[in-house]
Amino acid sequence: MNPGETIEGATIDAGYGGYNPELAFEVSTADIGESIDTSLVKVGTVLRMGNGMECRVTDMNDEKWTLDANHVMAGAAYDADVKLEKVEEGPKNWGFVGGGEEVKKDKYEVATFALGCFWGGELAYQRMPGVVGTHVGYTQGQKENPTYEEVCSGTTGHTEAIRVIYDPNDVSYSALVQLALDRLGGDVYKLNQVGNDRGTQYRHGIYYHNDEQGKVAKELLKGYGSGGREVMTEVEEAKIFYMAEDYHQQYLLKGGQSAKKGASESIRCYG
Repeated sequence: MNPGETIEGATIDAGYGGYNPELAFEVSTADIGESIDTSLVKVGTVLRMGNGMECRVTDMNDEKWTLDANHVMAGAAYDADVKLEKVEEGPKNWGFVGGGEEVKKDKYEVATFALGCFWGGELAYQRMPGVVGTHVGYTQGQKENPTYEEVCSGTTGHTEAIRVIYDPNDVSYSALVQLALDRLGGDVYKLNQVGNDRGTQYRHGIYYHNDEQGKVAKELLKGYGSGGREVMTEVEEAKIFYMAEDYHQQYLLKGGQSAKKGASESIRCYG
C-alpha cells in the first residue's frame, strides 16, 4: 500500500485482544456453595476469582454458571475505509549511540527493559500513551541469534527483554523507566529473579541507548537504594537485541487481553 491509496471496507482490530475460548468456562452451583451470596449475582455481574482473575457471568441456571474472563470487547474490530496519508521513518539508532546531537535526530526513540517474563511487560508498554511499537526478545548475551529454548537454559547470557519504540513528544523516557520500576516493585532487590521466575535469563535491567537515558535511569534508581538495600536491577548500555519467535510477540493481546491505550485491567501473565 502506497501513500494516497485507499482500502475500502478494511477490518481493523479494535485493540481489546482476540477472543480466547479457553477463558470461558462453566462452574456448577454445587461447587459455588455458600462462598458468595448468589442472590446478588445476575448475568453481567463481574466476579473476582481467588487468583485475582475477573470474570463476567454470561449465563446461569440452577445447575451451573458460565463465566468468561475475556474482555467484554475481546475480538471487536472496526470496519472502515482507510487512506494511507504517509509513511514515517522509524528509529535509525537501535543500539547504544552514546551522546551528541545524533541521538536527537529521530522522531521516534528506542528503550529496552528486562522485567522477567517479557509477556506482561510488553502489554504494559502497549497500553502506555506515546508508545508506538513494541517487540520482545533477548539481549545482553553472547550467542548470536539465540532461540527461546537456548535462552531458557541460562547458558547464552541473554535476558528476556522488551524493546519499546516511543514518541518523546508524547511520553518521556523517565515515565517509561518508572513504569518498569513500578512493575518490578520489591523485585528490584532480588538477584536474577522477578516474581516466581528465576535465573539469569529473567534478570531485570534497564538498557540505555544513549548517555541521557543512562543518566535518567541511574537517577531514578537512586531512590530505591536510599534505605541501604542493594538494588540488583542492571543499568547498562544496550547491546544487540534479538527478536523472539513470532508466537511470543504481543502474546497476551493475542490471548485475549486489552492493549488499548490507558487500559487498567489487571495483566494476567498466563494469557
